[in-house]
Amino acid sequence: MRKVAKFGGSSLASADQFKKVGEIIHQDSTRIFVIPSAPGRRFTGDRKVTDLLLDAYELAIEGKDFSPVMDRIKARYDEIVEGLELNNLYLDEYFDDICERLATNPQRDFTASRGEYLNGIILAAYLGYEFIDAKEVIYFNEDGMLNPYKTQKVLSRRLEEAERAVIPGFYGLGKDGEVQTFSRGGSDVTGSIVAQACKADIYENWTDVSGFLVADPRIIDNPEPIKFITYRELRELSYMGASVLHEDAIFPVRHCGIPINIRNTNRPQDEGTWIVEATGQKPDYVVTGIAGKKDFNAMVITKSMMNSEIGFGRKVLQALEDNHISFEHMPSGIDTMTVVIHADEFLEKEQKVISAIHRMVSPDSIEIETDLALIAVVGRGMRSTSGTAGKLFSALAEADVNIKMIDQGSSELNIIIGVRNKDFEKSIRAIYKKFVGK
Repeated sequence: MRKVAKFGGSSLASADQFKKVGEIIHQDSTRIFVIPSAPGRRFTGDRKVTDLLLDAYELAIEGKDFSPVMDRIKARYDEIVEGLELNNLYLDEYFDDICERLATNPQRDFTASRGEYLNGIILAAYLGYEFIDAKEVIYFNEDGMLNPYKTQKVLSRRLEEAERAVIPGFYGLGKDGEVQTFSRGGSDVTGSIVAQACKADIYENWTDVSGFLVADPRIIDNPEPIKFITYRELRELSYMGASVLHEDAIFPVRHCGIPINIRNTNRPQDEGTWIVEATGQKPDYVVTGIAGKKDFNAMVITKSMMNSEIGFGRKVLQALEDNHISFEHMPSGIDTMTVVIHADEFLEKEQKVISAIHRMVSPDSIEIETDLALIAVVGRGMRSTSGTAGKLFSALAEADVNIKMIDQGSSELNIIIGVRNKDFEKSIRAIYKKFVGK
């Protein structure tokens, strides 16, 4: 058995949290590779170290004094080192290097990555593990995307040589020879890449919650936990705002059939959520999860005999592409085509898009609906349960919610509905009550 364990920022925010992580690692000898994030918030109102590092970077590029911010960051790390009694670990040279880079050649990605880098050095010293710098084993292409072939080749060989190691998350080496980062939360992706490279049996992702919940706890009081969820279900929920795990973290392990186990550092006795390729485990409810986002616009394009006009849809999407706008959903009728777009992405370019569509397809009319929210109801149990859509629509009718849009894929894995922003929370509560009933 070989496990890769990734620990989030809240799990490594202080010396006490480091000690919890140490206990978890040492309780299971199969946890051989560990991926740390940068220190997160210790309490309400606290700042994440990565945010502080970016503050220092902004000051540096403006030619302002960044030393007070760096002193604050160093004090944070010194507190962790002292609390762990790592008397032979000195961080001065690392901070001198960061400050010199900020003063002479400030680079955003390098600066942002130092939180994980320093936490990796501390955690490796505390656990007695080897430290492997991520920039030596994870590579990006010229387009800024991961170079999976080179990364797997180098990383696999390096991990074969290491009995136990700490590899900091979030960054690697860019094509230009400089440090490059993933998007925020990218330590999840690093953990997945390491799990794939070492052919791990399990990828554990330790955070401050005991796995995924059926709905957002900010909307539903004490929502039920999800015991098993498939990669496809997770992809749908993550895309619609469920943010326990970075949505790109599933891809490296998915192709290898490596399950992901979401665990709680503060409650290690909880089994958490298992994310798997497929499962025969019967879901507790027809619906696995409910998630959504606010602030979308719907562009409704109407033209008689649209369905017989070859290339109509492609031309509409070309107008969006030419203006660098991506679309979310595209439900259509015989003479209507609706394109759902993020409001903040569309607002400044709406008139350019409308003009382009008129030039390309000469529609009868174009209307814009605003203040829309999208809610995804996801569940593998929906395939084998009749009346799911009817039950969903009746729940919203009983809550006096008007449905503005319905979009269901052929996989029968999810139903996406559009409602007014003002009805967002009410809709989720109504759907949860109907399907979970607690």
